Amino acid sequence: MSLTKDGRSLLESHRDRDQDGRQTFYAGVKRERELEHDVQVYRAFEREAERLEERGARIDRVVLDYELKREYQQWLHAHDRDRDDYDGDSDRDQHEIEAREHDLPYFDEQVHFPDARIEYEDADGRWDDVDVEVVTVHYRGAHGAAAARSGFSCYDGSSARVGGGSHLGGLAEELLREL
Repeated sequence: MSLTKDGRSLLESHRDRDQDGRQTFYAGVKRERELEHDVQVYRAFEREAERLEERGARIDRVVLDYELKREYQQWLHAHDRDRDDYDGDSDRDQHEIEAREHDLPYFDEQVHFPDARIEYEDADGRWDDVDVEVVTVHYRGAHGAAAARSGFSCYDGSSARVGGGSHLGGLAEELLREL
C-alpha cells in the first residue's frame, strides 16, 4: 500500500494529538526497484503483527531498515561532527558500537539491520521489539547465514515464517547447512 502526498497529509492531520509523532508515514514509492521486496516486508509485518496481537500486544511503531540505518549513522558520528579534524570516520570503538542502544546484532565486524522493526507493548505492559527480515532464494552463503544468525524473525518471500530467534527452521536451517 502506498499513500499519495494528499493521503499522507490527511493522515497526519488526523493523528492523535497525544501521540509523540514517532511513527513516520511516507508518500509514494521510495525505490521502484525494491517495490516487490517492500510488499514482501509488508506481508511479513502483517503476519508478525497478527502473532503479536494474538498474544495481547499493542503495536506502537514500525521502523523501516533505512530509518534504522539513518538513526545508527547519526549516533555513530554525533560526537565527531563538531571536531575540526573530523574526517568522516567515526572514532567510536568496536565495543561501543557493539553496545549500541538500538539493540542491533553485531558480528562479522558489522552491524546487521532487519528489514523492519516492530515496537510494541505486551499484555503485561512491558515494551519490546521484534526485528523482521524477509529472506529470498537469493540469500545464500554468508548473507544467508547472517540472516539466520541475526536472531531476526525471518519470513520467506511468501511471508511464511521460517525461523528467527533461537528456533531456526526451514530456509534458515538450509542456509546454515550450506556453510
